[in-house]
Amino acid sequence: MDNRAVRSWVMYDWANSAFATTIMAAVMPIFYSDVAGKGLTPATSTAYWGYTQSVALILVVLLSPVLGAIADASGSKKQFLRFFTYMGVIASLLMFTIGEGEWLWASVLVILGTLSFSGANVFYDAFLTDVAPEDKRDMISSRGYAFGYIGGGILLAVNLAMITFHDQLLLTKLAATQLSFLTVGLWWFFFSLPLFRHVHEKKQLKGIRQTPMSRAMHGFKSVARTMREIGKYPELLKFLIAFWFFSDGINTIIKMATIYGREIGIGQTDLISALLITQFVGIPCTLLFGKVAQKLGAKTTLIITLLIYLMIVCLGYFMKSALHFYLLAIMVGLVQGGSQALSRSLFSRLVPLHRNAEFFGFFGLSGKFASIFGPAVFGFFGQLTGSSRSGIASLALFFIAGITLLLFVNLEKGKEQAMAGTGQAAGEAEMI
Repeated sequence: MDNRAVRSWVMYDWANSAFATTIMAAVMPIFYSDVAGKGLTPATSTAYWGYTQSVALILVVLLSPVLGAIADASGSKKQFLRFFTYMGVIASLLMFTIGEGEWLWASVLVILGTLSFSGANVFYDAFLTDVAPEDKRDMISSRGYAFGYIGGGILLAVNLAMITFHDQLLLTKLAATQLSFLTVGLWWFFFSLPLFRHVHEKKQLKGIRQTPMSRAMHGFKSVARTMREIGKYPELLKFLIAFWFFSDGINTIIKMATIYGREIGIGQTDLISALLITQFVGIPCTLLFGKVAQKLGAKTTLIITLLIYLMIVCLGYFMKSALHFYLLAIMVGLVQGGSQALSRSLFSRLVPLHRNAEFFGFFGLSGKFASIFGPAVFGFFGQLTGSSRSGIASLALFFIAGITLLLFVNLEKGKEQAMAGTGQAAGEAEMI
């Protein structure tokens, strides 16, 4: 195992988590409600934010499996990762230009940035099998999320200080907030450079050089083949369906919590500070769940995190004060990184190696497809009832369904199915 490559892979989580914290979770939702959505009712701005997330994720769903298949065919995961990273960087920098009442321009840039963030993660996640052997993936995957918490948390702390003490910096609060978006783009760009330099793809079974057109055609054909043949990996399919449900709940909480808190009257400083606490609670807890998984097993540990999420949803329905938001933020920090890292690690064990990026595209597809509905449902119920509490309550069903389905996933059987698929592909390659 190349330790420098592992460190470089982990640092990308440090880099792109700046977008997840400042843009997706903390600063932008408040900015969207107070500035970009100026003139809209609170429930309407919350709904528009939810619809923005859903539109972005529809685009991700359409692209993820195709991009993964093309990357497998061409051995070009790094090229695609670089493209989406730079597109996300540009979108973040342009958010500096958003002014009062410009909710549509804000939505366009958030959609572009979210598409870039999610598209890049398809290829970033697929590099896990290139940098780490199976027995190290739980810990390295957890380490990536832990470093993401550190990186995203540090920049969020800087941005919170910049917004809170804007007078001392001779800035208006609006200018300080806009400047925070610039820092995200720069942070993402500079800290992604180690991965592009030190992480390399393993050689593919077939070393045939392909033109861009043939890559694209292979990508579409491969996606169609995957949809037909995924039934050959029934444990993988069951895990994907379970992931579809609980990922919907997790991603909706991440993307809607801040603007929901703003709607019920919690102040900007409290909202951002609470999410900053989430980041730093998440650092040791993500690593802790990686250790727990070594003792209890990854699936059992994942189920424990999802039960805690179910408790968070139930308590969130009754949330009324900043103190409540702080307590729930701590609970989210306890399980957020662990649940995501263990999901990624579990999935990697069920994937046939010869179609690694393609299946990780489906992994991204499952999560992003699920996430289309969560924010949209959240926003719909908010507009329908004039309050988003009913939207929070609906998330409990997603966690219950995900936990139930996950109980029926047989990991050992799934690994055997994946190895059988890889062995068959290797045999076919030798015959060519």
